[in-house]
Amino acid sequence: MIFRSRPVCSGCVGAMDARHGVMAITFLAFFMQVVVEATSWWSLAMNPLLIPEAYIIGAQPLCSQLVGLSKGQKKLCQLYQDHMQYIGEGAKTGIRECQYQFRHRRWNCSTVDNSSVFGRVMQIGSREAAFTYAISAAGVVNAVSRACREGELSSCGCSRAARPKDLPRDWLWGGCGDNLNYGYRFSKEFVDAREREKTYEKGSMESARLLMNLHNNEAGRRMVSDLAHVSCKCHGVSGSCSLKTCWLQLADFRKVGDALKEKYDSATAMKLNSRGKLVQVHSKFNPPTSHDLVYIDPSPDYCVFNRTTGSLGTQGRLCNKTSEGMDGCALMCCGRGYDQFKATLVERCHCKFHWCCYVKCKRCSRVVDQFVCK
Repeated sequence: MIFRSRPVCSGCVGAMDARHGVMAITFLAFFMQVVVEATSWWSLAMNPLLIPEAYIIGAQPLCSQLVGLSKGQKKLCQLYQDHMQYIGEGAKTGIRECQYQFRHRRWNCSTVDNSSVFGRVMQIGSREAAFTYAISAAGVVNAVSRACREGELSSCGCSRAARPKDLPRDWLWGGCGDNLNYGYRFSKEFVDAREREKTYEKGSMESARLLMNLHNNEAGRRMVSDLAHVSCKCHGVSGSCSLKTCWLQLADFRKVGDALKEKYDSATAMKLNSRGKLVQVHSKFNPPTSHDLVYIDPSPDYCVFNRTTGSLGTQGRLCNKTSEGMDGCALMCCGRGYDQFKATLVERCHCKFHWCCYVKCKRCSRVVDQFVCK
């Protein structure tokens, strides 16, 4: 827990207040334009209606009051009302993982409000948009597959995946695994519904963005599938493990995030060809597969607040004075310099295990230097 003391620089607080004021005014000025951005199923991650009690079959208000669903997604909501809570959880899981992966980047996957979620920045077909679409689709696969296993959904149950051919003959294939097949299919149907409902002129930039979104949605789903693994439990006298029961289990979502972050770093720039298909900008490289991320627009630098691109800028962001990476003050602050603060860090310390069975810790505090971009 951190308590900040008065900054050592003069005028820092005033600058912070001014920034917040500008952001508030800008939000009000562009309120009418946010309607375009607000129509995203990502808003289910922020929706207060996503509680189990709201999803009793026939309960109202439901699908008609969920912000951001397309026509096809509303139909799916009406058919699978009990799924909506887990779609929201999947979106929230994706957003949290996005914020973790980009915590040291200029763009840190910030959410700006409860409707547009990411704001205007997602209107650019950038690497960042590619990652966001992929990690969100992956989050839905993850949440729905596990909800099936836990018996939370009426239309699915434990995994029915075929026994792996390389599993030893005397090991049992059973247990209750994550239903990846169902989660994958439902995620594809729900998440892709918005894009598949759209019709754009062949060769238009809108059609290019549609193809980009569909490709990255699929890449996110396939990453979850690729990282799923066989998990086993031993049976036998005194833990002899003379018998094993095995099942299909999804990987920890952090591994999915790490893998998709690597795909982000190696994402492929694409353009439309004369036939209205996405092709590489640089044809000398290997073409992207369905597991790779693609983008059609260069990323803004995210250094300063820009209401056109949706960039929030890096003013006020913490930076690492000693790092030469993206989290270092030189790169994070875009050459504007930084201010130094004294902060009191409160943390657990002198922890001891007590029989039986808990750990008791003291709370220690220390003063640390923190650096914040101007």
